[in-house]
Amino acid sequence: MIIKEKLKNLTTQPGIYQMLDKQGLVIYVGKAKNLKKRVSSYFSKTHQDDKTRVLVTNIKDFEVVITDTETQALLLENQLIKQHKPRYNILLKDAKSYPYIYISNDKHPKVGFYRGTKNEKYQYFGPYPSAHIVRDSLMLLKKIFKVRQCANATYRSRSRPCLEYQIGLCSAPCVNKISDEDYTQDIKMMGQFLSGKGVQTLDNISQKMQTASKNQEFELAAHLRDQMIALRTIQEQHSSQSMGNMDVVSIATQEGVHAVEVLFVRSGKQIGQECIFPKHARGKTTEAVLSAFLPLYYLGKNTPKQLLLSEKLDHKKLIAEALSTQIIDTPQKDKRHFLKIAMLTVKENLKQHLISKFTKHTQLTQLQKILNLKTLPNVMECFDISHTMGEATVASCVVFEKGLPITKKYRQFNINNITPGDDYAAMNQAVFRRYSRLLKENHPLPDVVFIDGGLGQLNQAIMVMDSIGIESIQLVGVAKGEGRKVGLETLIMVKNGKTQKINLPPQNQSLMLVNHIRDESHRFAIKNHRKKRGKKRTTSPLESIEGVGKFRRTALLNHFGGLQEVQKASVNEIQKVKGISLLLATKIVKKLR
Repeated sequence: MIIKEKLKNLTTQPGIYQMLDKQGLVIYVGKAKNLKKRVSSYFSKTHQDDKTRVLVTNIKDFEVVITDTETQALLLENQLIKQHKPRYNILLKDAKSYPYIYISNDKHPKVGFYRGTKNEKYQYFGPYPSAHIVRDSLMLLKKIFKVRQCANATYRSRSRPCLEYQIGLCSAPCVNKISDEDYTQDIKMMGQFLSGKGVQTLDNISQKMQTASKNQEFELAAHLRDQMIALRTIQEQHSSQSMGNMDVVSIATQEGVHAVEVLFVRSGKQIGQECIFPKHARGKTTEAVLSAFLPLYYLGKNTPKQLLLSEKLDHKKLIAEALSTQIIDTPQKDKRHFLKIAMLTVKENLKQHLISKFTKHTQLTQLQKILNLKTLPNVMECFDISHTMGEATVASCVVFEKGLPITKKYRQFNINNITPGDDYAAMNQAVFRRYSRLLKENHPLPDVVFIDGGLGQLNQAIMVMDSIGIESIQLVGVAKGEGRKVGLETLIMVKNGKTQKINLPPQNQSLMLVNHIRDESHRFAIKNHRKKRGKKRTTSPLESIEGVGKFRRTALLNHFGGLQEVQKASVNEIQKVKGISLLLATKIVKKLR
């Protein structure tokens, strides 16, 4: 009755509508040129599409937002879909922002890779379609301009040139191997080059080379000559391609699954690609999926001047206006081969995706049979411990759903208050912290938990599960085989107090899945361990002492000549340092010892 009353008085202006369920959650967002006509169509006829029928049965209310134009409605629709992620809209997995090259504002500016929120004080060049393109460009800039790319901490700590200087990839401004003026000139020329002012950069280098030659600075002249040759070669490669920048977008459908392939073409060269599988698109036409895909993918990004599409869109003009680009669906001969490449690629990627889904299902089915589970193990977790001789012990917990890693659900645990090197105690602590918290917060539990280790580690996990009252999870130990060779692992389970060992052939599909999970937990644990160990080794113990700030720390180190001497010093000796009281000196000695 509420919906009928609203429909009677609904405006005919353009805008967006949000369908709400009985909890008031947004389950669908759409745009309309005529809100009254579009929203009424949901309730005035029988829909052939199963998904739309289910949507309508779940609608308990709706809200509208009126806009001046249909283009504004498209932009708002995209924003709301990303905000609410409605269950009946076609969705894209959030992608990373495009990478850039940046030049910092330090005394000797650094050039590097950047992705994320920009620093207003830095110069940015890009965007680039992929990270490897940026890294290739940075390597090229090293060879030509020899500007530094090291971290600021490394730069500040240098007392002599590093290997980059020795092999001719950096001019070593950190130790004054180049004057500030010359380094600034190199940075300026590099900025010009990255901005696309190649001709101007070449003219500047040519003038500097001639000046150096007249002044008989032949080494500098030779260096500038090599710079000019390298830059000219690059410019000729780019200028030889008359075609501009464009993205080529093709779509394929098979067994109800859609795949969208995006080829990045810059200066006539294909320099990258990406394949996306939109969610909630089953039963939709390729035209509908592509129409939804383009705003979701490109709004908020630097859209290229042209988009070459494999499908003709009903709302082509509207989407082109919203994205500030030209949409081409009937390409000329010189661009047609890019579309052919995109269409062949998307079909192959879709085929591989479907095969992968079938393989994952086969692996899960086999694993269910081997572990004698009542249901398919859709959610699995795995634990691993990593440390170096007991130092910086961490535990990892990785999560797989339907045979695929869900990285946003990965967890790491810093292990404390155990005997260094005690893997059993570390496993006990990690498993307890993980599942006691899941129980406390009423989160769903996994079907299977793998423990990277032998019977000892597995028994620790069993003890924890018994202590907190969890019986529904199947625990499985993964013991390394002879010579630690992949494919010779033994699966260990304990049932009714009896230990059961399972050895599978290396080519077994379920063992491949287990190895994938185990390897992922191992990788994640090592990554976090190295990060923790590196931080610990580069942090002074003085930094953790309350009352010892930057200046007092510097005064202590300068007075005694190093941390080891500070650790040997008595309270009276430390008290002699300017700014250190008797109370603070006592605290320092107690903390360091």
